[in-house]
Amino acid sequence: MPVMAHLQRRFETSKPLAGHRIAGCLHVTKETAVLIGALRAAGAEVAWSGCNPLSTQDDVAAALAADGVSIFAWHGLSVDEFYWCIDATLKCRPTLTLDDGADLIFRVHSRFPELADGILGGTEETTTGVQRLQAMANDGKLLYPVVAVNNAETKWDFDNVYGTGQSALDGVLRATSILLAGKTLVVAGFGHCGRGTAVRARGMGARVVITEVDPIAALKAILDGFEVLPMAEAAAHGDVFITTTGMRDVITRRHFMVMKDGAVICNAGHYDCELNLDDLNEMAAPPTEVRDNNQEFVLADGRRIYLLAQGRLINLAAAEGHPSEVMDMSFANQFLSMVSLAVDGCARDRKVYSISGEQDREIATIKLRTMGVGIDELSPAQQGYLQDYSQGT
Repeated sequence: MPVMAHLQRRFETSKPLAGHRIAGCLHVTKETAVLIGALRAAGAEVAWSGCNPLSTQDDVAAALAADGVSIFAWHGLSVDEFYWCIDATLKCRPTLTLDDGADLIFRVHSRFPELADGILGGTEETTTGVQRLQAMANDGKLLYPVVAVNNAETKWDFDNVYGTGQSALDGVLRATSILLAGKTLVVAGFGHCGRGTAVRARGMGARVVITEVDPIAALKAILDGFEVLPMAEAAAHGDVFITTTGMRDVITRRHFMVMKDGAVICNAGHYDCELNLDDLNEMAAPPTEVRDNNQEFVLADGRRIYLLAQGRLINLAAAEGHPSEVMDMSFANQFLSMVSLAVDGCARDRKVYSISGEQDREIATIKLRTMGVGIDELSPAQQGYLQDYSQGT
């Protein structure tokens, strides 16, 4: 993660986060450990929890604990334990929050609103969290400013597309060991995550079908060469289903009723509600775990449906998450946003902010430099041409 290493070296002397306490709620992976190390090097005290019950890598959590980090996370949390861990991080009385899915921010607002006055601002890593925080801001309910890290180009056009595309399929293969070539793979949603997954599945020989509710996204999928169907039709044809929408009830009873024998279902969205597992459990005998992160549900007519990673994030629960190379840029945005909030958070209104284009370009420039790639620059004449509205054809 050379961008993170560059930023850590830049700020470890000036320590702009000195005196700040950061409560973090984000997948505990080796990449997150690099982010935590950079925040501490910049002077912050850190308390951390995982943002998904199955995404913590226990060896990483143990290493962080051994290094003195207040870490509250382990693989296989119950729902109660999940929120207990978040609450434990808030005992540090944070001045900044760093979130993935907004569960920590919601916990502050719903259970510990008295902490909000001491929080300069927060950051949010993922699409689902940003959408909910924007809704809170629109209703005037947001108690402190939040930076939408997810909306940075150097985040969603790389982490979401290339990271999710590779790691989601990695999780499917680890949990099933199936051959994707020749399979019909249904991707629900053609946003950044869905597009990345679809393109990589096609590259491995799968016939890819897209389902969508947004006509513009559906049109993009068609022009990219994918077949688009309603889920009610796709359900009867798919061999593998991956949901990437952030919406509940994408696959429900009526879809399970028509699926092929041996259909594989999984989720790459932040929450497990995309698959209606209550419906599946009502329709089937108690499941049998046939492989790690792979449960077999046998329906009344004998058909089998295989649920991966309990419907949790397939790329983190059954694999290792996104490759470090793309998380390098996402976490660089997290780090620089923490520094920015520490400097000017008290002057910001209580709303959701986007990453500046200047920060995006800085991170992309550093990344290219670490890859040994050079690009052109506009000449003074070219820069002047951009501003000259008097010239015609």
